[in-house]
Amino acid sequence: MPKRSEEMLMDLWMSLLLVWITSVPCVSMTPIIGQSKSTLTGGSAAVASGLGEGQRLLSRAKRGWVWNQMFVLEEFSGPDPILVGRLHTDLDVGGRNIKYVLAGEGAGTIFAINELTGDIHAMKRLDREEKAEYTLTAQVVNADTDEPLEPPSEFIIKVQDINDNPPQFIEGPYRASVPEMSAVGTPVTRVTATDADDPVYGNSAKLVYSILEGQPYFSVDPNSATIKIALHGMDREMREEYLVVIQAKDMGGHMGGLSGTTTVTVTLTDINDNPPKFSKSLYDFVIPEDLPIGTMGGKVKANDRDIGENAKSTYNVIEGDEQGVFEIVTDTQTQEGILRLKKPLNFETKRAYTLKVEATNIRSEPSGGLPYKDTATVKVVVEDSDEPPVFAKPMYSLEVNENAPINTVIGTVTARDPDSSGSVVRYFIDRHTDLERQFNINVDDGKITLAKTLDRETDMWHNITVTATEVRNHSQISRAIVAIRVMDINDNAPEFATEYEAFLCENGKPGQVIQTVSAVDKDDPIQGHYFDYRLVPEMLNNPNFTIKNNQDNSISVLAKHDTFRRQKQEMYFLPIIVTDNGNPPMSSTNTLTIRVCGCSKDGIVQSCNVEAYVLPIGLSMGALIAILACIILLLVIVVLFVTLRRHKNEPLIIKDDEDVRENIIRYDDEGGGEEDTEAFDIATLQNPDGINGYLPRKDIKPDLQFMPRAGQHSGPNGVDVDEFINPKRTSNSMLHGQQAGLQKLQRESCFTSP
Repeated sequence: MPKRSEEMLMDLWMSLLLVWITSVPCVSMTPIIGQSKSTLTGGSAAVASGLGEGQRLLSRAKRGWVWNQMFVLEEFSGPDPILVGRLHTDLDVGGRNIKYVLAGEGAGTIFAINELTGDIHAMKRLDREEKAEYTLTAQVVNADTDEPLEPPSEFIIKVQDINDNPPQFIEGPYRASVPEMSAVGTPVTRVTATDADDPVYGNSAKLVYSILEGQPYFSVDPNSATIKIALHGMDREMREEYLVVIQAKDMGGHMGGLSGTTTVTVTLTDINDNPPKFSKSLYDFVIPEDLPIGTMGGKVKANDRDIGENAKSTYNVIEGDEQGVFEIVTDTQTQEGILRLKKPLNFETKRAYTLKVEATNIRSEPSGGLPYKDTATVKVVVEDSDEPPVFAKPMYSLEVNENAPINTVIGTVTARDPDSSGSVVRYFIDRHTDLERQFNINVDDGKITLAKTLDRETDMWHNITVTATEVRNHSQISRAIVAIRVMDINDNAPEFATEYEAFLCENGKPGQVIQTVSAVDKDDPIQGHYFDYRLVPEMLNNPNFTIKNNQDNSISVLAKHDTFRRQKQEMYFLPIIVTDNGNPPMSSTNTLTIRVCGCSKDGIVQSCNVEAYVLPIGLSMGALIAILACIILLLVIVVLFVTLRRHKNEPLIIKDDEDVRENIIRYDDEGGGEEDTEAFDIATLQNPDGINGYLPRKDIKPDLQFMPRAGQHSGPNGVDVDEFINPKRTSNSMLHGQQAGLQKLQRESCFTSP
C-alpha cells in the first residue's frame, strides 16, 4: 500500500511537470489517432489554445489510442530512470491479460516500457544537441499468445532543451582594417557567434554582443555584432593597431546566461594625410667644375610620415637654374633627391648657384585637392679645377693636293687653357694614328705640314689625332681628330678596263663589230671622265680594222673586209691610244689582240687553231689516231697470219734428191782441215730417224749447242727449258730448224768440199 501511494505521488508529480513543460512554449499538442479506445496518462488531456475574440476548448474525439508528444529533459540525471510518460488503452480493464510492447528508435536501450503498466522510462542521460527527438511505436498484445490486440501506433519523444552550451566564435580570432581618420560609426567588421542550444525553445540561443576591451575607440552593435569606429580622428601615425575583445552572451544577456569571447585585431591603413618635409631648409654643396655630366653632386631628402605610395615624392628645381645646368631625380629605394649635372660647370663663367628645390607627393590629398609640397634652398659652390686645354673645334677637316711638295702647310689647329691662369699649350701628333709619319705639326702654333708626298689613289683620307698639353701640367691633355682629304690631280693615264681578246669570224661581214672596248682611270676628276680613243699613227691607214666612238666612253672595233683566213694570218694586234680630259691630259697605248676563228653560220666561234683547219670536218685528232691504230693492228694480224701459214706448209725433212754437200759454208776463220769436215754429220742430216743417235759436235762448245732459238725459253745456262721437259718435241724442232737452214744454204750457194 505505501508503495502504491508512492507511485501515485510520482505520477502526479510527473503530470504536473509535463503540464508545465507543455504550457511554457504554448505548443499545441497534436493528437495521434489509433484504432481502439485508449487514453494517455501522464500528459494533459486537452489544451486551450488560440487568442483573440475568445477562448474555445479543443476536445479530442474518442479513439482507441490517444496521446500527445512526450518530452524528457536533456542532461537530466538521477538515481533512478526518468519517467517519460505512461501508455494506457481501453482494453486494459478487469483482469484482461495484456501487455505493452515498445519498438522504434532507442527502444530497449534508451527507453524502456513496463509491459504491465505502460510506463516509459529514459534509461540514459540524453543530449538534445546530439539527437533532438525519437520516433517510437507502441502496441498492445496478448500477454499469453503475443497476438496483437491493436494495430501499432507511432509517437514522438522530444528531448527538451536546457541552456547547456555557451556561444562560440567559430571563425575567430579576427583581423580587420579601416582607413585612418575615418568618421565615427564607420563599420570595421562583423563577427558571428553560434550557440548549439535550441533557437526555438526559450532564450537559450538568443545572443547579445558587447565589447569588453577596445573602448573608447570602437563599439559593437549588440544584435548584429558589427564593430564600428567610436572615436573621431584616429591617426595611424599615432597608433596603427588596436586589440578589441567582443563577448557574446545567451539567454538574451540576462543573468545566468552562458557567454563566449573573441578578439579582433584592427589595423588603421594609411592615407595621404601628411605632406613631405625637408630635413633641412638649407643645403650647401661644393661641386668641382670638372664633374662629369650625369654624376651626382649632392642629395636632399624630404621625409613623409605616410608609408607606401603616399610617402613617395618627386623633386624639381623651380628657381635659380635658368641655364638648365642641374636636375634632381628621385632614388626609388631611399626616396632621396639626387642632384646631378645636365651641363658642365665653368668656374671662370659662374662660381655659385642658389637653387630652390621642391618636393611634391605623387598622390593628392584625401579630399582630392592638390598634392602636398615642401621647398628647400640649395646653394652650390663651383670649385675651380685644373682643366685640360680645349680645342677650338672637336674635329678639323683639311685638304691637300696629292702632288703638294713636302713641308706644305695643310692647316692649323688651336687650343687654349680654360683655367684663369692660362697655361701655354704645346701640340703633338699621336704617332699611333700616323705610323708612316706623313705629317708634322709645329709644337707652338699647331700648324700641320706635309712630311711625305701623298698619293690619292693609295689613300684618299688620312685621320690623325692631335694632342694639346699644358706646359705647366703635362698630365692635362686634350685630343682632337684631324681628317685630311687628299685632293686629286690628273697623274694617272687611262687604260683598258680589262685584258681584251677579240675573236673575228672568217665568214664575217665588213663593218661587223668585233669588240667593244672601254677604259678606266684611277683619277677622279670633279667633272667626271671623258676618254678619247684613236689608233696609233702608223695604223691610221690600217686596211683591216677601224674604230667607232660610241659616245659613252667606249669604242667599237670594226672589220673592214671579209677576206680574213687563218692560213694567211691567225692573229692581229691593234694598238689604240686612250687619252683622258685631265689637265694636263694623260694617255696610254693599249693593244687589242684579235684572233681569226672558224665560226658557224650563226656567227658562233667553233675553232681558232690553224691545225684544226686542215683536218676533215667532223673528225677530231683523237678520232684519226684511233683509226690509224686500228689499221696498223689489222696489218700486224695479217702478217702474222701469213707467216704462220707459211711455216705450216714447209716440210720437216730434206728431200732425197737434194744434196746438202752442194751448200757452201763460209767461216770467218781459216779452214780447220778434217775438223771442219767433221762439223756436220752428213749421215745424220740425211737420216732424220737417226736423231736419237745424235752426237754433239766437237768443235762447238757445249754451252752453245743448247742456245735457245727464237720463241724458246732458256734456263740459267742458256738451255731450252722446253727441251728438258719434252725431249722428243725438242729433237724434232732442232731437226726441223737444221733442215731449214740447210735448204736455205742450198738455194743461196753451192757446197764446196774441203
